[in-house]
Amino acid sequence: MERPAWAPPGIDISVPSVSRIYDYYLGGSHNFEVDRQAARRAMEFMPGLPKIMQANRAFMRRAVRYAVAQGVTQFLDIGSGIPTFGNVHEVAQAASPDARVVYVDHDPVAVAHSRAVLTDEERTAITAADLRKPTEILNSPEVTGLLDLDRPVALLLVAVLHFLEDADEPYAAVAALRDALAPGSLLVLTHASYEGVPLSREVAGGAVGVYRDIRNPLVMRTGTEIGRFFDGFELVEPGLVQMPRWRPDDPADADANAQEEDPYAFSGFGGVGRKA
Repeated sequence: MERPAWAPPGIDISVPSVSRIYDYYLGGSHNFEVDRQAARRAMEFMPGLPKIMQANRAFMRRAVRYAVAQGVTQFLDIGSGIPTFGNVHEVAQAASPDARVVYVDHDPVAVAHSRAVLTDEERTAITAADLRKPTEILNSPEVTGLLDLDRPVALLLVAVLHFLEDADEPYAAVAALRDALAPGSLLVLTHASYEGVPLSREVAGGAVGVYRDIRNPLVMRTGTEIGRFFDGFELVEPGLVQMPRWRPDDPADADANAQEEDPYAFSGFGGVGRKA
């Protein structure tokens, strides 16, 4: 297998990566054949996976613009993945030129590629760290150097918590991050769920099995279980909802016709909470 010039030395390009599979779903170019094969296997069970990822990205962009409109111009994006068009810093800095963004990922490909993209960005940084170790994230030089945790921060956990199993203590990790944030901070979250998927649980479970096979288990939680991540936050209207229903730019995007036309976009949940 030929190693592309952009692939960081030392990584095993024969093993699929969640962030590169996500990049493939979004139409990006930073993925290997092994990632594309895993993505295509998952799509045999759930052909609408790219639509779900696009709905995630569209939700993220609306939530970032909402945060800036609320006066929150600091962003901590954990599980940020490989930068693709319309990333957090582009959206935030278009709305507020002084917005500051720290990306966090534990995938060396995502981190290396982010560093290359962000070389000339003074108000944006990337750090290699794991959501399961929130203290390391909070104490990283990128976070302490770029963000003022005494002022409100938008914490983005977009399409990442479903890769943490219950044994990883995801609720404790989110609580630790919450406790470090100033009042007025926002939690921006999306999470996979069997609820809303236009397939039987057995068929959708085949796609979940693909992630388990590549040793990145995908944990499908219920709306109630996902809602628990917002403990200590007050949900912003309209609450925890299917992603296209969260403050759509065009109300038609959230109506019944849209759901009939593009049912996969309505899989899983998204929401924003404010820390009191």
